[in-house]
Order: sequence, then structure tokens, then C-alpha cells
Amino acid sequence: MSGTSTSTSTTVITNIATLVTNDPSLGDRSPLGLIQDAAVVIDGDHIAWTGETSKAPATDNRVDAGGRAVLPGFVDSHSHLVFAGDRTQEFNARMSGRAYSAGGIRTTVAATRAASDGELEANLTRYLDEALRQGTTTFETKSGYGLTVADESRALRIAAAHTDEVTYLGAHIVSPDYADDPAAYVSLVTGEMLNACAPHARWIDVFCEKGAFDGDQARAILTAGRAKGLHPRIHANQLSYGPGVQLAVELDAASADHCTHLTDADVDALASGATVATLLPGAEFSTRAQWPDARRLLDAGVTVALSTDCNPGSSFTSSVPFCIALAVRDMGMTPDEAVWAATAGGAAALRRDDVGRVAVGARADLILLDAPSHVHLAYRPGVPLVTGVWRRGTRIV
Repeated sequence: MSGTSTSTSTTVITNIATLVTNDPSLGDRSPLGLIQDAAVVIDGDHIAWTGETSKAPATDNRVDAGGRAVLPGFVDSHSHLVFAGDRTQEFNARMSGRAYSAGGIRTTVAATRAASDGELEANLTRYLDEALRQGTTTFETKSGYGLTVADESRALRIAAAHTDEVTYLGAHIVSPDYADDPAAYVSLVTGEMLNACAPHARWIDVFCEKGAFDGDQARAILTAGRAKGLHPRIHANQLSYGPGVQLAVELDAASADHCTHLTDADVDALASGATVATLLPGAEFSTRAQWPDARRLLDAGVTVALSTDCNPGSSFTSSVPFCIALAVRDMGMTPDEAVWAATAGGAAALRRDDVGRVAVGARADLILLDAPSHVHLAYRPGVPLVTGVWRRGTRIV
């Protein structure tokens, strides 16, 4: 096996019924690059070989998949995991008829400010472990529940100890402390707070929505972040039509997230740019809101990602398989499209090419399903099908 390191252990996973590679040059030449009766070789922390089981090279270790499916680990490119408390009462009331609005975030802000660093980190790792058991091997997470210089910077510092994909979201809502002077809060977010937070983050985000930040404010915030070396992403067009999507494309944001209320011009902008449309069906499920029209986006040639939006207010799920099932059932996606969106699509939303695929040189992040096909993720909703997880070449589930 060419390129095999002598200093690391090699493992072959054989007898894979269906291997999803997300490499269209492999297997059936579809976007998923499906290989039947497949094998994959792990060398250290990366993929060294893929192909048919009968052609697998010799390795140090061997794992028999037993006729099950293997996929790339899920890439969850949108979550809000640095928080304290929950919003059970709000959810219960909303399910009894009260509409969701951005203002509910203030409840979590109060609880998060009151929590210790240790409490915030324990909560973060709890949900990361929960997500990992369900196949998520790469995740992004944001600040946004502190809304002070000290609380936003500590949230990012805590997050950065667990992932490279950290997003500064001081512009989640206008801080309650600045309710009477939003302009002053924007100045804080683009000034002192940004200076304190930028060293801990890769991305900058803003909730561009009625009740949060308008287009001009969002532009100022993202532009300031970009000047500090942070790349933009944006909460766009979730609750209403607005400027968020077109602003995202204009600023070359990696991702416009939610994308529920879109004009034809919004769809055209996404199709012509490099910005990924990240759809978050857990939010619509948990708020009984209108579903994003994934079919419209896909048919227009837009790159689509699926993520959980895990947060205590509007989408308290860490399960990518659940979101895949929702996307197939209620958003017009095929099972193949939903699986691609939750793996390669998430990687695209993070501008990564080392995750979200099973190809030579990619990171060895893999999941083993207790099913012969990836289609079962939508076919058997709610069933814990993930029975094995490798991250960076090490089996951890």
C-alpha cells in the first residue's frame, strides 16, 4: 500500500454493504460515490485506501462491518452549545400556541452570565458527547449568550478548547443592557468585544432579522469582523424576508443559515455565489414554523448543508440523523441529498475539504450504521442506528 506510514497502525474495515464516499469519481459515480461490498483502510488519522473488499490490502488490524453501511462522520456546521439552563417552559408554552420570537434568547443570556466557566464547559462537553454518539465528528459552535465583552470572550475560549470551528456571535440579539441604544451595542460588538473575541474564533456571525439586527447593522458587524481576520457567516431569512441572504453572498460568507423565506432573487444569488445555504429543520420542527424549501434550492443549483442548530430555545436537538429524516420528509430532499448535505455539505459550509468525505488523504472520520444502507437514516427515523464512530482514525464509539 503506497504511502503507508511505518510509524502508525493501519486498519481495514471490510464487508461494508454500502460505503458512502462523497467522491463522484468512485463507485457508482453518483454524488455519494457509493461503493458496494466495500472496504476502507485507515492509516493513522487519515484514509489511505477505498475500494472493493476483495481488493483490500493487508493491514495491521481488521474490522468486519458485517454487511453494514459506512459513511463519513456528520459535519454539524451550526450549533450554539455554550450556554446554561434550558427553556422548557418557553417550549411548553409555544407548543400551546405562543409564537417564537428572537426575544427568548434573553432568558438564556441571564442563565449563561450567571454560570461559572466550569458549568459552561461541562454543559458543552455533555452535548458534544451526545452528538458524537449520533455520528457527529466535526462541529461548529458559537458564542452569543453572554453579550458582554467578558462573557463572549470566555464562551469562545471554552469552545476553542474543543473545536477549531468557533464563531463569534456577539450580534445574536441587542444586549438587554443596550435595549435603549442599539447603535451603542453595535459599536461595542465591532470594537472592544471584537478585539477580545477575535483571537479565539475563526468566524463571525450575525442574526440578521426583525427583532435582532437589520441589514446595515449586519453589514457593519461582518465587515468589521472580516477586517480582524474572521470570515463571515450569517443567520439569514429565518423568520421573515430580509436582506440577509443577499448580504451573505455579497460578502462571500461561507454560509447563509436558515434560508426559510427566500425570494427568487435570493435563490439566484445563492446559485451564483459560493455561499452555502445551511438548512436547520430542527428549528422549524421545534417552532412549528414554515419549512425551508430545499427542493427549490437544489433545483436551482445551490449547495445545501443540513445542521442541527442545537440550542436551548428553538432547536434543542444534537441529532443529525433526526434532521436528515425531517429534511427528507418535510423539505423535499431525497435520502441521498440529505446525507450529502449533512456530510459534504456541512464541510462546504465550513470551507473544509478534509472532512465530510471518505477519500484518500481525508481525515478518518467514519460512522458505522446498524443498517445496510444510508437510506435507513430517513427510512427508520428516531432509531439509534449509529453503532460505531471513528474520529481522526480512532474508534471512540
